[in-house]
Amino acid sequence: MPQEFKIPASEIESRITKIQRRMQKQDIDGLLVVQRVDILYLSGTAQNGFLYIPAQGDPLLLIRKYIPRAREESSIRDVVEIESPKEVPGRIVEFYGHLPETLGFELDVVPVKEFEFYRGLFPKQNFLDGSPPILKTRMIKSPWEIEQMEKAAKRSSRIFEYIRNNIRPGYTEMEFGGMYEAYARKIGHGGRLRVRDYQTEGYTWHVLSGSSGGMVGLLDSPASGQGTSAAFPVGGGSKKLAPDEPIMIDIASVFNGFHMDETRMFAIGSMPEEALDASLATIEIHNTVLDRVRPGIPIKELFDTALTRAEKLGYAAPYLGPPGYKVQFIGHGIGHELIEQPILSAKDEAPLQTGMTFALEPKMVFKDRFCAGVESVFTVTETGHRMISRIPLKVFVC
Repeated sequence: MPQEFKIPASEIESRITKIQRRMQKQDIDGLLVVQRVDILYLSGTAQNGFLYIPAQGDPLLLIRKYIPRAREESSIRDVVEIESPKEVPGRIVEFYGHLPETLGFELDVVPVKEFEFYRGLFPKQNFLDGSPPILKTRMIKSPWEIEQMEKAAKRSSRIFEYIRNNIRPGYTEMEFGGMYEAYARKIGHGGRLRVRDYQTEGYTWHVLSGSSGGMVGLLDSPASGQGTSAAFPVGGGSKKLAPDEPIMIDIASVFNGFHMDETRMFAIGSMPEEALDASLATIEIHNTVLDRVRPGIPIKELFDTALTRAEKLGYAAPYLGPPGYKVQFIGHGIGHELIEQPILSAKDEAPLQTGMTFALEPKMVFKDRFCAGVESVFTVTETGHRMISRIPLKVFVC
């Protein structure tokens, strides 16, 4: 099977080593990885199975379906086919001679029913949360990962160029969202966004035109839009795009397993002065935050910097949502999942580290009228930051 994309063996080896160091600090003797994205990250394949990582030694990849592809995609040396999860304990004993005393699971995502099943397979083991070693390792991107995200950003910029060339009055928000999503699929967008939080739905588009952008959404987003119905109250709706109004377009896409999440403001013909000024203010807030980025800066300081700038520009009321409904973050980590740790929140005192990669999204909601905002992906470097997004930081009047 020809492969256009493969995670290098050196990446997998480095990730496993970092995981094992963190396991040892947390007294986790063995880690059983069951979540699909974590298996991809730590083995190079997303085939159905399990990855067992001992605190010391080589990992064991146990595949239910489809082992020929798993063996081709993964650089893990020991890849074994199994027919049932019930075989997992025996396979571990077969390869390592014993079961671990403490066993880590991704307790942040494993459903209770499944966890009880696994606990029945390992009745004598002590169970610990194995998600922190994984998430802390995934939080810092390697140069190779950043390179892949830069490739994804190039394709994402083509989606925005398509929007510039094809936005017209008369399309409904949902219709136009479907048009540019179809184009995104043509150039490689995987379509299925990966989101760790079971309460959050991953979808490719927000198209929020005029008053639909001023509605207070039901998700933890400063601008969630009117959606199509009570059953799906987010993204675009049935409102038709019209000339001379602000249109926020927020696009998430995934290429070769790496996500991009970007927002720009558009208008057809012209944009009202009030909306244009607000849109330009969000760009100024965005750039002011980036000027503060460097390793060692507390994450909370970036949130405070953005809030202070919004207040000085006169936008304290609509910034991050209308009064009473404001969110407490200005961005989030991004990578193999759309939203990763850390979150650029008001409470996180942790320092920025080289290799962290974020989607920065200062946004405003003018209740019942319109929204304004911008979102770009950047990475923290040794001396500051580097933009990954390739879309010009401007308001597009088409």
